[in-house]
This record gives sequence, C-alpha cells and structure tokens, in this order.
Amino acid sequence: MKTTIKYICTGLSLCACTCLVNNLPAQAETTNTAVTTTAAGWNRQSVMDVARRVADWQIKDYPENKYAKSEPRGWIAGALYMGMFDWAELSGDNTYYDWLRKIFNRQSWQVANRMYHADDVCIAQTYIDFYNKEKNENMLKPTIARADWVLNNPSNGSMDLDYSKGSTIERWTWCDALFMAPGVYTRLYTLTGNRKYMYFADGEFRATYNHLYDKDEDLFYRDSRYIGQKEANGKKVFWGRGNGWVIGGLAEILKTLPAEDTEFRPFYLELYKEMSERLAGLQGKDGYWHASLLDPDSYPSPETSATGFIVYGLAYGINQGYLPADKYLPVVKKGWEALTRAVETNGKLGWVQPVGADPKKVTRDMTELYGTGAFLMAASEIYKLADK
Repeated sequence: MKTTIKYICTGLSLCACTCLVNNLPAQAETTNTAVTTTAAGWNRQSVMDVARRVADWQIKDYPENKYAKSEPRGWIAGALYMGMFDWAELSGDNTYYDWLRKIFNRQSWQVANRMYHADDVCIAQTYIDFYNKEKNENMLKPTIARADWVLNNPSNGSMDLDYSKGSTIERWTWCDALFMAPGVYTRLYTLTGNRKYMYFADGEFRATYNHLYDKDEDLFYRDSRYIGQKEANGKKVFWGRGNGWVIGGLAEILKTLPAEDTEFRPFYLELYKEMSERLAGLQGKDGYWHASLLDPDSYPSPETSATGFIVYGLAYGINQGYLPADKYLPVVKKGWEALTRAVETNGKLGWVQPVGADPKKVTRDMTELYGTGAFLMAASEIYKLADK
C-alpha cells in the first residue's frame, strides 16, 4: 500500500493582484542605486573581481541567514549552491569547493524531506555536479534513491496549485519548479544513460508547459491562480523571478542533456529561444527586469534575482551559439552592468525580492541566497563573453 506523504507547507500570503505604485519613482530608486556603487567594467578581470566579492560576502553572511539555518537542503540555499559551484569552477579556487563540500557532508548528501516536492531536490543538481567532479558515490546515492522512488510512485495530483491540498504540490504546478527539479533528471539521464529519468522529467515539464505557458505572451504564469488576473495597467500577471526561474532552468536542461540528444533537445531549445526573444524585449531602460514583467511602472524598483537568472539564461545561449550575439549581447551587457550596480562595496547584492510568488515591492537592502546564486551563475557565463 502506497505510503501517504504528509506535507508541511510554508504558507505564502498571496495578495490579490492589486498593484501598488511605490512611493519613490523609478528614476529616484535607480539613481539611488548608483550613488554608492558603479557598474563593473566589461572585461574578465572585472567579472572575476565582482563575483569574488559577492561570493565572499555571502559565505561570510551564510551562518546568519535564517534559511541557511532552518532549511540548508531547501531551494533557497539550493539555488545559491548552484551558483557557488559555477563560481568555484570559474575561479579555480578550491576554497569554494571546500565550503560547499563541508555543508554537503554535514547534510550527508541528502535531499530535503518532502518526497515529491520539486523544491526539495534542487540541491541535488549540485550534488550530481560534485559527483561528476570527484566520483564519490556517497555524493550520489541519496539523490538516485529519491528519484527512483518518485519514478516508481508517480503522483496523479492536479495541476491546479492549491496549498490546502498537498497532492497539488506533488506535481510541478508552479513555474519555479522548472528550475528546481528538471535539471536533476537531465543530469541523471546523462550520467547513467537511463532514459527513464528523462521520460519522467519531460512528461512533467510538458504538463506544466501545457498548463501555465501563455503562447500569446511567450511567458509562464507563476501558477494557475494567476491565470485571468490583471495588473494595475490591465496587463496579465507575469512574475519577473518566476520567468527567470524558467529561462535559467531551460539553460540548465540544455547544458546537462547529452550533446548528441535529438529526442528531447529540440522542444527545449525552441522554447528557450522563444522565451529569450520575449524576455529580451521586456528589459527595462535601467538594465533590470522588474518584479512585474508587463507592468514595471507599478514595480519600478530594480529586481536582481529576476535579472540574474535572465542574464544567466541569455548569456548561456550566446555562448552556445543558440542566440545571435549581435542581437542579444547588448541586452546581456546592459543587464550585467545593472546587476553589478546593485552590489555594495562589501559584496552584498541588493534589490532581491524576498520569497514569494508574485510581484512585490523591492528595496535596496533586500537580499537573499538565491539572488547571490543567480548572480554567480550569470558571472560564470558573462566571463566567457567579457572583452568581446
């Protein structure tokens, strides 16, 4: 008899889609960002310098972060670990690998507790990357055990997200999940050669795509509750970070699928290009993508987690030849310069929207682990483009 899994879900207080204009105008906030920080130069040394500052500040602050204390295996920290691993590769400095390894050893290389929940396997993407580097099977066993259990006990939960019904978070019913989980299965498929992992991931991804992707806008709703809702300007509600999660997740899928794959790659590459074109056109004049993609006037503040993931996704595509540099490099360069303006002199990345599910006001002092993760992932791709 199938074991019943009880979920303890963190309730998110989700306001109706009433959009409040910030007290400060966009220009005032953007100008204020540049008062104590300036954009890093467009060269590899500048990329290395600012990325190191951001990484080092985050490592110093990590022990005091409430999510690092309470949920070290959760998605919030998981997104940071992905960026920190990319930075360790870029810098060639074993200090950053050592920092990650110490955390992961303390967690016994386990994923988080909820069996089906996409958020709870985000950390496994970095576990697998570590395994590929060091070939220590202890790094991999818990991840394979979780993935195999899910494949052997597939959920038939609804695709309409309802936090009061645990079965609806057994599926990838929110667009953030497309960053958290698919990359685990693509990595396992590539590592083991077993197509069962990719068949599962592809089926779940397409279910989310069919449910949440707006083909008129080429954007994802965060979840089914936002379909039909409107922003203050009458436009549809498309969350900046939510779509950042997706474009970043698509980059991870394309990066970790076997290079010779022809069965799955075409769908993801086409979707990636489609979203990239749409997102490039939604960049603000200040270089940022904002909390609301279609109503930035209601949310004029910079938002660096959305911007970081989008810059990462677009820069990856340029480096792989998926996106033409003459069209997308100016967008990416402008976005990177905006990101670096949000870095304080001590390395703290500001203007990160807190944990949530829809557009909210952001202030300069706000930061979070996933914002740093996005910044470092972006840096790993920007470095390859810098000096061009």
